[in-house]
Amino acid sequence: MKPSLAFSLAIALRAALLYFGYTDIDYLVFTDAARFLSHNRSPYDRATYRYTPLLSWLLYPTTWAGGYWFDFGKVLFCFADILTGWLIICTLRKRMSLAKATDYACIWLLNPIVASISARGSSEGVVALLTIALLWAALERRVILAGVLLGVAVHFKIYPFIYATSIFVWLDRSKAGSVRPGRKGGDVPQWLQHALDLLNPLRVKLALSSFVTFMALNMVMLKYYGLSFLKHTFLYHFTRIDHRHNFSVYNTVLHYNSAYPSNAASLRIEALAFLPQLLLSVVVIPLVLSKRNLAGSMLAQTFAFVTFNKVCTSQYFLWYLVFLPVYLPDATLLWGRRGVLMLVAWVIGQALWLQQGYELEFLGHSTFAPGLWVASIAFFLANCWILYAIVADIGRLPRGTVSTKTS
Repeated sequence: MKPSLAFSLAIALRAALLYFGYTDIDYLVFTDAARFLSHNRSPYDRATYRYTPLLSWLLYPTTWAGGYWFDFGKVLFCFADILTGWLIICTLRKRMSLAKATDYACIWLLNPIVASISARGSSEGVVALLTIALLWAALERRVILAGVLLGVAVHFKIYPFIYATSIFVWLDRSKAGSVRPGRKGGDVPQWLQHALDLLNPLRVKLALSSFVTFMALNMVMLKYYGLSFLKHTFLYHFTRIDHRHNFSVYNTVLHYNSAYPSNAASLRIEALAFLPQLLLSVVVIPLVLSKRNLAGSMLAQTFAFVTFNKVCTSQYFLWYLVFLPVYLPDATLLWGRRGVLMLVAWVIGQALWLQQGYELEFLGHSTFAPGLWVASIAFFLANCWILYAIVADIGRLPRGTVSTKTS
């Protein structure tokens, strides 16, 4: 597909959704926080605002007089979506023709789930832009820029910290352009050589640039908003209980803990949910897969993080969908019948949960057990199978795989 046609259709799709769509409750929280900001108050004066002040700063034009700028944030998020599609093409362009790269980018650009989530006022499009820019910068060996983007992304939304491990592992000696020197007479101790291999110049640049960026942004926010910034932006998410509109396998347990706190176990599940999630997404997957295919590793990491997260809403799906167009050119098992079965399982799993959720939220039927609980388990198991297929697919690739497909 020609880029001009793809981007025209993508813009038209988002324009139609902006006109005919609805406003997400989160967008009202964002704009209320920006309104507090315009009155020289803290955005955290708005109850349930759990985000960096950067987001309220970005939406400051929504507070301008007349109300004509209320949808500015939605347009901004849709623009971030479009820019994300352009970066996907840039990432793929060196590996294939422009038309073929655009075809893959249409998985994002023309995806109704992606377009509708941004058009209704969710900020996930900005996060997707930061993460795909991070992947592009890493593949282009622009390590300092990658570190800056990583620091900004983690400040904006905590979860991108998982990519630090995969990029760090991926930036080995071969990426740094160094070759292990020959040891003559044992002049270089083996432990020192291993340390030098571990801390090559690219890895040091990535670590320093990301740390400095992250801490600089946090210090600025602490200066202006104090401990409220730390509490609501970071600490809140470690003990968060969100039992509504939640696909997570922990959904029913979290609901009962919230409704009957006196009956909850002394060891709360929301404190333990991080263990399998972080083990997979931060340790196992990047160590095993990142040197084989960085985009695939980041896709698998994010899929595992979302699948095992104690809170999972539809906008979280954008976190891993953004990597799909970049990985698919290298995929083997994801094409054909298995790919269709994976998509069908993913869609049916959501449909089962949404049917139970509809009865609960709109019809007032108590479907928490067994209906919603069983639906959550079914969706979780479907996602585990999909994750296994993705990891197995990447595991069959040789190290440093780069697609050579052209058209």
